Amino acid sequence: MLGLLGAATLGGLAAPAYAQGGGEPSEAAVLRDPDVPVGGNADGDIAIVEWFDYQCPYCRKLEPDLRQVIKDDGKVRLLWKDWPILGPVSIVASRMALAAKYQGKYAEAHDAMIGLTTKLTEAKIDETLAAAGIDVDRAKRDLATNEKAITAILARNNEQAEGLGFRGTPAFIVGKFRVPGSLTKDEFAQVIADARKAKAAK
Repeated sequence: MLGLLGAATLGGLAAPAYAQGGGEPSEAAVLRDPDVPVGGNADGDIAIVEWFDYQCPYCRKLEPDLRQVIKDDGKVRLLWKDWPILGPVSIVASRMALAAKYQGKYAEAHDAMIGLTTKLTEAKIDETLAAAGIDVDRAKRDLATNEKAITAILARNNEQAEGLGFRGTPAFIVGKFRVPGSLTKDEFAQVIADARKAKAAK
């Protein structure tokens, strides 16, 4: 079952990520944006790129499985691409998370907000970030100071997602494969294994 699922995921859902042409972003643009936060093993042999929205229930639901697989594997580099497409509050959440990066706390901001089960509001964002140990006043100052850079990151993330043909969150690239939609822990592990095989075959 799992083997078939993995094959279906890669064969059916996932086209090669970087076909080039047609307005698609290059591999370097997606994987090597120095301003995009990185988790997992920064020197990992396989990259997972995740486009997500803090208000997306599927993103919230799969996060523990994704993290567990990355932890268990130990050789996966995770790139977080904030893609706030579910309204103004999503944009505020992504901007505040990216502002928290300037105090070295993007991962804490991300984990706190993606871990919520309640409705997101601006007040809830501030409360959640503060509870996660983020200096919210400083984050707001950093956001104002770095407004252009943060807006540019979100614009690049959006452009890449659209260029890759993604229509909603969550969306992933695993190795060199496009995987639109949600996966279970076993499916993530299978796709990572398949991506490694494809890399080794080159």
